[in-house]
Amino acid sequence: MSTSLTRPRQGKVIAGVCAGIADRYGWDANMVRLLFVLSCLLPGPQFVVYLALWVLMPKRSY
Repeated sequence: MSTSLTRPRQGKVIAGVCAGIADRYGWDANMVRLLFVLSCLLPGPQFVVYLALWVLMPKRSY
């Protein structure tokens, strides 16, 4: 489990945002991805938040 919110260089599908969140909190990355996709069925700014995290989350240095 990582101590900071970073995007991994490996194990990512699109940008690594869901994998970074999963790693930070010790969750399964596929579950975070599934929850994100399901949340996109609801009204709200989920996709905009994903894009913002893609830009703001640094890539992991190792």
